[in-house]
Amino acid sequence: MPHRTFAFGDIHGEIDHLERVLERLPPLTEDDTLVFLGDYVDRGPKSREVVERLMRLPDAVPARVVCLRGNHEDAWLRIVDHGWDEFAIPVANGCRATVRSYLRDVDLPPTIDARTHEMLALTTGSFLPPDVVAWLGSLPFWYENEHGIYVHAGLPPLADGFAHPSDVERPALLAWSRRNAFIRDYRGKHVVFGHTPTAFLPQDLSSHTPDDPTDMWAGPNATGIDTGCGTGGFLTALELPAMRAYESR
Repeated sequence: MPHRTFAFGDIHGEIDHLERVLERLPPLTEDDTLVFLGDYVDRGPKSREVVERLMRLPDAVPARVVCLRGNHEDAWLRIVDHGWDEFAIPVANGCRATVRSYLRDVDLPPTIDARTHEMLALTTGSFLPPDVVAWLGSLPFWYENEHGIYVHAGLPPLADGFAHPSDVERPALLAWSRRNAFIRDYRGKHVVFGHTPTAFLPQDLSSHTPDDPTDMWAGPNATGIDTGCGTGGFLTALELPAMRAYESR
């Protein structure tokens, strides 16, 4: 049996979807690797539970566990460091869901207004436990093995192609970049990415199921596996090199 890699798309606070996919994987061995592409928090109702599960996972499975940093983890680190209201406050980013998942069991004194407390937590990240902040800060922006390159968002362009992650001067670009050129023009070692929901990727390039735009997207040299978990979709994990998909739906 070759060494297998199981790459997981954006989870966004949906612990039930994560558990369902983990249960559907074949039995894991110490030769296997689990790669999580980032965006564990926000939007879904149980960001705290997802983070806690991933932090414990290396002790729960025989496989190697690699958790990458998505743009939502990167954003929370910026909020904790110096605030970033432009990301924290817009409803579409789903940051309130993360705050509420951590404050759900916190009893506030009657002298503290709950809305004021939530807004302060939202704009400062003060609710995040120190060990979680340290874990978020330790997450790498990319990973590579014999089967492919794994990033949250994509590879930034160069004059004559696309940069290898090791050559990117601003690694955060690997978590935030969203360029149509990468999706259409990248040719090189297989890249597995999330970040951009598959429904927005060019279906004419997908060799997986172009008739279902919400499904995994398989382009010429890159595979997108953000299938909308946290926004009414489902979670997808991709097994490499077999290119076998596991879904929570």
